[in-house]
Amino acid sequence: MTSITREDVIRTVGEIDDALIAEIIGTGATTEELAEAQAWIDNDEALMNAGRPLPKGRVGELVEILSELEASDDDRDTGALIGEQG
Repeated sequence: MTSITREDVIRTVGEIDDALIAEIIGTGATTEELAEAQAWIDNDEALMNAGRPLPKGRVGELVEILSELEASDDDRDTGALIGEQG
């Protein structure tokens, strides 16, 4: 297993800030761990309903990073909608 590269992060998560890419790579995670973390972000309810334990270790760390990214994206989307109404 090898650590993830910048290209792996972009392929899995999409275009994001270089600082976040560095933070994700800095976890020392593998591409499989990043894919698992992204699956949790995309559909955590289904994974919990399937009896999957909450992620720990590097996957848990990645979920935390990706959750913050998703939350900031949601804030930007909400701001754009509010700005359009005003």
